Amino acid sequence: MGHRPKINRTFHDVLTEAIQDIAEHGYDDPGRLQEWLRRLRFAAMADIPTDSELRSRMQQAMDAVFHRTLSKTSTLRYHPGVPRFTIERISPSLRPELDRRVRASVDLIKLNRDRAIEQSLQRLAGWVSSVPAGGSRVVERAEIKEQIAKPIRQIKYEERRVSIDQGHKLVSSINAVIAEQTQAIAMMWRSHWRQSGYDYRPDHKERDKLFYALRGSWAMQQGLINKGAGYLDEITQPAEEPFCRCYGVYVNNLRDLPPEMLTEKGKRALEETRIRKP
Repeated sequence: MGHRPKINRTFHDVLTEAIQDIAEHGYDDPGRLQEWLRRLRFAAMADIPTDSELRSRMQQAMDAVFHRTLSKTSTLRYHPGVPRFTIERISPSLRPELDRRVRASVDLIKLNRDRAIEQSLQRLAGWVSSVPAGGSRVVERAEIKEQIAKPIRQIKYEERRVSIDQGHKLVSSINAVIAEQTQAIAMMWRSHWRQSGYDYRPDHKERDKLFYALRGSWAMQQGLINKGAGYLDEITQPAEEPFCRCYGVYVNNLRDLPPEMLTEKGKRALEETRIRKP
C-alpha cells in the first residue's frame, strides 16, 4: 500500500483514506483490503467508550432510575396501598435487580456495538470487491462513505435506546418484587397509547386499565376475588417486550378492585370491613 495514516485517526478519517486509496487502485490485492479492515476496526474501537466507561455510564443511568422508582411520588403511583415505611424496609433487597439491569445493559450495548462495527466493515468489503483493478474515477465517495459509516454512527443512538429500555425493565422488575413482598392481589395495566408519537402495541392498548389477578394471592386463596381480565402470569409483563413503556399499578386491598372482580364472599368481606370502621 501507499502512505501510512497518521496515528490516532478517527474512524471517519481512516474511512476517508480507505475510500480514496481503493478508488485510486481498485481491488488489485486482497492484502490491501485486509489492511484497511484492520485499520478501520482499530479506529472504530478507539472511537467508542471503553468497557469500563460504558459500565460506569450504565451504572449512573440505572442508579438514577432505581432511586426515582423508589421515590415517594413513584411508589404512590405504582403501589398506592403500600405504606412508605414498608417501601423503605424492602428497598435494600432490590439492589440485585439494579445490578442485573446494569449487566444486561452493558452486555447488550457491547453486542450492538460489535455488530455495528462488523456491518460497517462488511459494507466496505462489499464495495471494495466491486471496484475494478486500477481504480475508478466515477466513485461517489461521499455517498459510499455515508453508507459504510451508518452503522457506526448509530452506536450512540442504540446505546441510548438500550439504556431507556433497560430502565423501563428495571422499573417493572422492582415493582414486581415490591408487589410480591407486600402481598399484592392484582395489577391494573397502564399503557401510554394516548401519547402522541408512541408506537404502542395494539394488544397492550386493549389491556389498558384492565385488572389482572396475581395467582395464589391471599385474596384468591380465600375465594374473595376472581381472576378479572386474567392471571398476570399468563400475559407478557409491563416493559417485558422490547421498548414497551407500559407499567402496572398494584392493588393490595379489596376496596381498590372493580366490583366485578369481587366474588360474593369478597363483597361480604368488604362490606363487613366498612361496617367495622368507626
